[in-house]
Amino acid sequence: MESAEIARRFLRFFEERGHTVVPSASLVAEDPTLLLVNAGMVPFKPYFLGQKKPPYPRAASAQKVMRTLDIDEVGRTTRHASFFQMLGNFSFGDYFKEQALPYAWELLTKPESEGGFGFPADRLWVTVYLDDDEAQSIWHDEIGVPAERIQRRGMADNFWSMGVPGPCGPCSEIYYDRGPEYGRDGGPIADENRYLEVWNNVFMQFERGAGGGKEGFPILGDLPAKSVDTGMGLERMAAILQGVDNIYEIDTTYKILDRAAELTKSRYGRNARADVSLRVVADHLRAGVMLVGDGVLPSNEGRGYVLRRMLRRAIRNLRLLGAGEERYMHELTATTIEVMGQQYPELKTDAANIHTVIDAEEGSFLGTLRTGTAIFDAAVEETKRKGGAILAGPQAFQLHDTYGFPIDLTLEMAAEQGLKVDEEGFRRLMQEQRDRAKADSAAKKTGNADVSVLGEMLDRAGRVDFLGYDHITAEATVVGILVDGASVPAAGAGATVEVVLDRTPFYAEGGGQLADQGVIRTAGASVEVVDVQSPFAGLVVHRGKVRDGEIRAGDHAHAEIDIERRRAISRSHTATHLVHRGFRNALGETAAQAGSENSPGRFRFDFTAAGAVPPSVLRDVEDEVNAVLINDLKVHAYHTSLTEARSMGALALFGEKYGDEVRIVEVGEYSRELCGGTHVASSGQLGLIKVLGEASIGAGVRRVEALVGIDAFRFLARESVLVAQLSEQLKARREELPERIEGIVTRLRTAERELEKVRSAQVLAAAGELAASARDINGVAVVTHRAPDGTSPDDLRKLALEVRGRFPGDRAAMIVVAGVPADRPVVVAAVNDAGRTRGLAAGRLVGVAAKALGGGGGGKDDVAQGGGARPEAIGEALDAVERAIRETLS
Repeated sequence: MESAEIARRFLRFFEERGHTVVPSASLVAEDPTLLLVNAGMVPFKPYFLGQKKPPYPRAASAQKVMRTLDIDEVGRTTRHASFFQMLGNFSFGDYFKEQALPYAWELLTKPESEGGFGFPADRLWVTVYLDDDEAQSIWHDEIGVPAERIQRRGMADNFWSMGVPGPCGPCSEIYYDRGPEYGRDGGPIADENRYLEVWNNVFMQFERGAGGGKEGFPILGDLPAKSVDTGMGLERMAAILQGVDNIYEIDTTYKILDRAAELTKSRYGRNARADVSLRVVADHLRAGVMLVGDGVLPSNEGRGYVLRRMLRRAIRNLRLLGAGEERYMHELTATTIEVMGQQYPELKTDAANIHTVIDAEEGSFLGTLRTGTAIFDAAVEETKRKGGAILAGPQAFQLHDTYGFPIDLTLEMAAEQGLKVDEEGFRRLMQEQRDRAKADSAAKKTGNADVSVLGEMLDRAGRVDFLGYDHITAEATVVGILVDGASVPAAGAGATVEVVLDRTPFYAEGGGQLADQGVIRTAGASVEVVDVQSPFAGLVVHRGKVRDGEIRAGDHAHAEIDIERRRAISRSHTATHLVHRGFRNALGETAAQAGSENSPGRFRFDFTAAGAVPPSVLRDVEDEVNAVLINDLKVHAYHTSLTEARSMGALALFGEKYGDEVRIVEVGEYSRELCGGTHVASSGQLGLIKVLGEASIGAGVRRVEALVGIDAFRFLARESVLVAQLSEQLKARREELPERIEGIVTRLRTAERELEKVRSAQVLAAAGELAASARDINGVAVVTHRAPDGTSPDDLRKLALEVRGRFPGDRAAMIVVAGVPADRPVVVAAVNDAGRTRGLAAGRLVGVAAKALGGGGGGKDDVAQGGGARPEAIGEALDAVERAIRETLS
């Protein structure tokens, strides 16, 4: 039975029993406590906690899930995977154990011909929580499972939570006995390799607090209602129903693994190390494609780091399989989209964009491997020079953070050099970085407020009516006030507050559009609004400061936005739509929007592209969009179904998830996009768009920045004045300026090169005199010299090497040259082979000099360079070097 059919049967079974089938949520978690969705119940968490009222009493879903805590184990075993799919049925205060357990048993044991999974009842075992007599009774007395196939287990095995504060409860798991060839008798408590878990029924009854592990957390109390959360791993179920040994051999994953083996001329099952690499590639390609499909882009923090790490692990393992410089990710991405597209057709729709992102990351990392390897070699040399055996955590972190080196690559390369890595230090720095990213993301949406406080406010207020499409003011009621995250009845002058109204004209930041600003007035107070956020769908939180008086919950309020700011932002938002369409026309449909920011008078637009956009294309897009402005096309917004919108060709933003009803914004017949933002009434209101330029912001992603309206006019006016000044200074017509300036620059560069040659010749001319004036210290010729100020670091190095070369090979020589190229001192040391046999090392002596200069430096034993911040201490530094030489030779 194929994976797609398993999912269809599960959802159909529960739909026939009154469950609403809910499409998978994005892997990008809305829950601010999570980076990615890590369990099937995550989208329903607010319902279990009572923070939001569920729109249905029971539901079923096939949810995409990502877990990365044990990513290093992926591939090493056949049990670990980073991406998987969780089938689940849920009850929100509707039914409990008495229906959940019979449902599970019925679907598992019903014959395949009747829509079930056809498990033999006599090969199924169940576990229950230690004191859960109710579940034990249902299994034995009502369903008929023999008592000897029901086992009780403790909190570590049969009590479930998300791993963070939230809903939890005891669970009852169903296991399939694969037979004695897979392990010993005795049920799940004896051998979980033979007895494979296929379904977990969690009885959500309690709320847990913070704490580590599976048992180290407190139970805070009962949930508002007893609910059910069940989970069936689709991949594990497929392994059983397809008769294979593990999740890497099921239909979806094995096709990717097999294609990787074919491309690298490997064969799965022949070599243990190659098998690990093939499993890593198969798992990480699935995970990477799903993340990119949900709008995640490679970066060095947050979700983007998770994606980058997995894609680069896959690329590296392809190299270990013999890929060399060959680029196979495109082909493997195509295979992944093909096999996963049966369940997620949007992957096929977005295939071009997914390819662009992954192809670019592959190209970037192959270059990174070359650069990063050189940096790694330098770090190893420094560690060994200092007599160390451990590569420092900060060095490993720099390799990761700056050069994109996965830690496992650093570990392997260090081992080849006979070194270990300070993994604890590395992981501490990594965790600090993740914590900062997570905290920033959570704080942006929820401020200081606890999620449950905001949930209660949403329940009290109901869905806040947004009136801002048609109104700039609104009469409203103050539903709630928050100060420092806590709900308060009132707040006085000077207090920083978060205010919730029952209706509002204020636009909450979202979809790339910055939030409105303005003022909320009541009979006794006024609040200056500086930010507006929507932490939950339907909840709008106005953040600001009470300027005067006292605002109270229940007050009648007059809300008014800053209309000039709104108009400027709306111009930017409409301009973003037009530029998006312009780039698609110029570059093709692969130029998909990957982010934007619409601020007053200025906007930036991110899009997927394989490489830099030529200046000619930028000019063409700018001209095309400005022609649309001249034509003054009407801007029209309306709501329709998602299906209808797609059939009309409306652009759905790459990675964005939409509900059944969507809002379309059209600019004449030129642009049509799904969008919830605010816009102008006609394109002519934009006045003018001026594209400032484009640049790379990551692998496969470009950013265009532009001005709109009066800001664009002002920019062009300044440019015109500047050009006029240049024309006057150079006595040339405007159209002649590029050629005239190019000629001046060429002559300047030629003069600079000639000057550099003269300066170098003058510096090197002193080499013979310096060698002749060398002092003899215990049989070693020693030269210490301060070069003239302005001597470049390169010339200082050349001089040191030139002086060293003046001594015969059997004459030990040590040369130290210092100077001030600009405002900071530089010191170079060089020693010949005969000098090194006497114990002299350039790197150590440069360190001595650099310390006196208030800086640092190092290098090889034969030549080294350093610097500092105290040019006045050069004489002191040269004296310190001479003392160090005498000490070494004595």
